[in-house]
Amino acid sequence: MKEGTTREQRKRRHRRVRAKVQGTAMRPRLVVFRSNQHLYAQLVDDGKGATIASASDVEVKGKKENVSKEIGLLLAKKAKEQKVERVVFDRAGYAYHGRVKELAQGAREGGLQF
Repeated sequence: MKEGTTREQRKRRHRRVRAKVQGTAMRPRLVVFRSNQHLYAQLVDDGKGATIASASDVEVKGKKENVSKEIGLLLAKKAKEQKVERVVFDRAGYAYHGRVKELAQGAREGGLQF
């Protein structure tokens, strides 16, 4: 039987991933947060503890199924403005499917490499 709630299980998975994934100024971490209603993504330089760029579905209008790829494209555009081309993808304990996968594909289409 699984221990803890769904949220606790996700946090545990995220801690495991974060132990291995580190964002730098040259290759920031693209971290995703997914709630029931919204989807957020940001580029983080863990060395400075600073957010380089961010995007969310609050900026992009549409249904949540369709807007995920647009968020990835928007984040890639903002990253290009900051002269960032390579990132490390941090799915934050979420399964790599659905909205998280669409966001990653949109970021790749926008020119980010990971």
